Amino acid sequence: MNPYLNTHQKGNLGEDLAIQHLLEEGYTIICRKFRSKTGEIDCIARDLDGVLVFIEVKSSRNFSYGNPLCWVTPSKQRTLARVALQYITEHHLSGTPCRFDVISIVGDKIDHLKNAFLVK
Repeated sequence: MNPYLNTHQKGNLGEDLAIQHLLEEGYTIICRKFRSKTGEIDCIARDLDGVLVFIEVKSSRNFSYGNPLCWVTPSKQRTLARVALQYITEHHLSGTPCRFDVISIVGDKIDHLKNAFLVK
């Protein structure tokens, strides 16, 4: 990852790499950067089984601040859940199977953690 990019550019680059990974895995991309008053979901997709997947993307040049998979804190999880609920409500998808995934990109390495957390 280019060290001269600003934070927004780095985030977009990481999301582009995550989208490419998802497409290669057979996912259908529904939406990028779904925003609401309470937050944003980086990507919404459907997997090969038709499950609606809400995806948070975290990227870094190295592990100096730890594993990006661990950066999705309980507070962030609650925010993602609220935004996902808004998406589900707006699109009349109540009862649709869904899950939350986190994609970590460190350098050129992509880790895709499926079902990264549960919402109560």
